[in-house]
Amino acid sequence: MTHPLIPQITELANPIAEKLNIEIADIAFQTNKNPSLLRVDIRSKQGDTSLDDCEQMSRLLEEVLEAKDIIPEAYALEISSPGIADVLTTDREFISFQGFPVMVETHTPHKKKTQFQGTLRSRDEDFVSLNCKGRIVKIPRELVQRVTLESATE
Repeated sequence: MTHPLIPQITELANPIAEKLNIEIADIAFQTNKNPSLLRVDIRSKQGDTSLDDCEQMSRLLEEVLEAKDIIPEAYALEISSPGIADVLTTDREFISFQGFPVMVETHTPHKKKTQFQGTLRSRDEDFVSLNCKGRIVKIPRELVQRVTLESATE
């Protein structure tokens, strides 16, 4: 499902986010890139997420991660805002956006692919289900890295 360091990183990031009055929307650690990419998506609790929010989170999280030394290899840290419902993370979002076009990215190939475009049908404890050109595709949740809302014009 996710990289094994994500729970530790989340545990370190949440108090920083709370102090800055923001919330963690998503954390992904992509080790298939060189260097590895640690991406943290944040949302302001007060409205729009600013560049200043991202910069403060980046600086403070980087300090904590370096002090704790939990990531042994070189990595790049990217802090950004997921935008309005770009990345689906909560049960509420998955229910609200059923029937909408999405892109599901997996960290490991499933049926020889790592990206699936289709209409969101459902998400349960085991699978994310899509309608891909009339065929139902069930992607195991442990393989899902990210589910992104797609523009209907694409």
